[in-house]
Amino acid sequence: MDFCAIDFETATHEKSSACEMGICVVQDSKIVETKTWLIKPPSFPYFSRFNIAVHGIHPEDVKDAPTFDEVWYEAQEMMYGSLMIAHNAGFDASVLRGCLQHYGMFTPNLNYLCSIQLAKKSWNYLPKYGLKPLAEYHKIDFTHHRAGADAEVCAKISLLAFEKLFLTSNDEVNDYMKAKIKKL
Repeated sequence: MDFCAIDFETATHEKSSACEMGICVVQDSKIVETKTWLIKPPSFPYFSRFNIAVHGIHPEDVKDAPTFDEVWYEAQEMMYGSLMIAHNAGFDASVLRGCLQHYGMFTPNLNYLCSIQLAKKSWNYLPKYGLKPLAEYHKIDFTHHRAGADAEVCAKISLLAFEKLFLTSNDEVNDYMKAKIKKL
């Protein structure tokens, strides 16, 4: 099983306003690397108070950070050829697309899957499928709404879901989750 889990935190409601990106790489069903980048968004220095209240990232935290286009090539290397998984993947995929479009960058040919859909298939008896309730259910501690930590928990929950569903390869995931896998 090879995939990457990704998570974004944003400065505003704009899809191009990523202020933090986290990627967790899974190879042979093992987490091999998690990396987090603070990002100076195009809206800098403006951050929505609502967004700050969610993730705790302030404009001064990113004043010396690179912009998305300066970190994307390194991030893309980590994701090359992988299935991308995110918790609430529609949001993270739209932020990735928004950032790439803002900087006039090529959108990679990636498939993505939402770990909420995986969790619902794996534990259909749970009352909530947010990242925090799933982490609590599986006794995983993490700092919620920080991109690297969220990406890593997404990867851990995905691995647990694959185990519960007896999915042991990317081909099996593609067959089983075909209707839920989207193109970036």
